[in-house]
Amino acid sequence: MKTRATPLNPHNRFQPIVTDRQQDDGWYQDPADQICPDSVATEVVDERVKSIISRNQSPDVPFDQSINPYRGCEHACVYCFARPTHAYWDMSPGLDFETRLIAKPGAADQLRRELDKPGYRVSAIALGVNTDAYQPVEKDRGITRQILEVLAEYQHPVSIITKGALILRDLDLLSEMAAKGLCSVRVSLTTLDNTLKGRMEPRTAAPATRLKIIRELTAAEVPTGIILGPVIPFINDHEIEAILRAAADAGAQRASWIMLRLPLELDELFRDWLQRHYPDRAERVMGRIRDLRGGKSYDATFGRRMTGSGPYSDLIRQRFAKRAKQLGLGLHEAEPLRTDLFRRPGGEQISLF
Repeated sequence: MKTRATPLNPHNRFQPIVTDRQQDDGWYQDPADQICPDSVATEVVDERVKSIISRNQSPDVPFDQSINPYRGCEHACVYCFARPTHAYWDMSPGLDFETRLIAKPGAADQLRRELDKPGYRVSAIALGVNTDAYQPVEKDRGITRQILEVLAEYQHPVSIITKGALILRDLDLLSEMAAKGLCSVRVSLTTLDNTLKGRMEPRTAAPATRLKIIRELTAAEVPTGIILGPVIPFINDHEIEAILRAAADAGAQRASWIMLRLPLELDELFRDWLQRHYPDRAERVMGRIRDLRGGKSYDATFGRRMTGSGPYSDLIRQRFAKRAKQLGLGLHEAEPLRTDLFRRPGGEQISLF
């Protein structure tokens, strides 16, 4: 399917009724109805938000607060760990995740209300974790920009993860916040191969564009690093050293990596993707993934879910650490962001007069 990572829409696990239109029993005779179109347009609906800051206690991630301006992601990365969350909205983690989006136009106003609460305690907010805050829909909706404007007004620390070149639109805000120690960016850099990028992440910025993002952010003195995530056995693992070299040359200061994760429906989607694009090595890839996960496709145990375990995981860790050290890249270090500058523009409480 053109510019989409998957043509599949696997069954929503919360829906007891299954409809399968792919099986031809000989009765369906309407050629005007395209059961399998070669492209699907993106649909966006609005959500009235009741809360906007999500919190987690996972020891595997370097933040405990995050904001997602959208649900679903048009970047269409086939490996995205967030795909299964679309089932909570009665949609499929497959094609629905990348074509049926939910926007949160009231996010900035809700953020003000939450930051104004007397009991709010400041810690860095990660922007765009479950979906990319700079996916294509942001160009028209501008919700991410509005959120950044609120965070800048409150002098609240923020870290951003993205594959989208649209982040350069907000360079004015990011550089202003970075000058105060309030902002850092990680660019997700998974391959330098345009062909692989087109198959794996069809609507994301090209590798050369992501390196340009790093250069321009660095030139604006915004602390910038990369995430090589995911590392996929026999697909992009041979690029580790080259990716780190390119990132360092572009000005990146830090680097981290994540092993491929296949929770829930993502297992089926990724297997189908392998068979369509790399049938010659599909079984070899899945065999190595099972080696990493104790014989299963996925292990959600804290401490292992991001890296896997065993000899292959150790090898990737050693290769990554050795090359990052040679290039002077900080390894798995979170950029220190200030929390002491936080202020509420209206004051801590309403004036009595």
